[in-house]
Amino acid sequence: MTGALREAAVPHATAIVCESVVRIHRQGNIEVQALQGLDLHVAPGEMIAVVGPSGAGKSTLLSILAGTDEPTAGKVSVNGWDLTAMSAADRVRYRRSAVGVVHQQTSRNLIPYLTAIDNVAVPLSLAGVARSRRAARAEELLERTGVAYCAQRRPGEMSGGEQQRVAIAVALANAPGLLLADEPTGELDTTTSHEIFTTLRAASEEDGTTVVVVTHDPAVSSQVGRTVAIRDGRTSSEVVRRTELREDGESHVIAEEYAVMDRAGRVQVPREFREALELTRRVRLALEPDHLAMWPGDRS
Repeated sequence: MTGALREAAVPHATAIVCESVVRIHRQGNIEVQALQGLDLHVAPGEMIAVVGPSGAGKSTLLSILAGTDEPTAGKVSVNGWDLTAMSAADRVRYRRSAVGVVHQQTSRNLIPYLTAIDNVAVPLSLAGVARSRRAARAEELLERTGVAYCAQRRPGEMSGGEQQRVAIAVALANAPGLLLADEPTGELDTTTSHEIFTTLRAASEEDGTTVVVVTHDPAVSSQVGRTVAIRDGRTSSEVVRRTELREDGESHVIAEEYAVMDRAGRVQVPREFREALELTRRVRLALEPDHLAMWPGDRS
């Protein structure tokens, strides 16, 4: 996409770079560390899922990537935008042109008294796109997201799934390089959730948009090439999926789980591993020719 819909830029090898990101929330004399040295790299056009328990830091990460929050420390860049060193004016430009956001609550995504086509036209108007081009772009996006028939309906006249697909059209209006979706299928049934996910995947595959989906739904996270788990404010593990052909010619998906090592060499050992081996405060390590061995430190 060219012109007012996307600023010309040199392609970047990595769309998202988060290095040692810390976010501390202060409430009076109390400090809460939402992120504690999080590292994350995402390639251009990649679609990933971010999972983790409540309070792990997922929403904080999305707020930082959306430009509505700032890290306390660390490095964050999105397609060449340095989110840790932006002026207020740059932050507004970033939110208007470089990132699109779809919230779980449909009421947060759309202006209730505007029709679907007018909702999609709002970010285009803010970006200075000509009126005639706004209408054509809005119609195109509603068609692509499968809700062209809702063009003249207001949100209250649409189902939850229709509202979410219109919300995706709004988020894609200015052809952002990054699309963030926070539990986009959380309030929807299985069939509708699949439709929403298919729409998000199309944005990644057809437009090269980098898509980050925060979800608690295993059915959603299993449909992406990479699932990143966050625990205690850090990336703790990743599941990488690839498709291979069997000898009979049928394809099947292989999922491999990896622990994530941060820049300081720290690795979070999954809870089920710790409990199975009764790993507690100290562990013993041994460097073998092709692997690292670990066992409880208080056993003979």
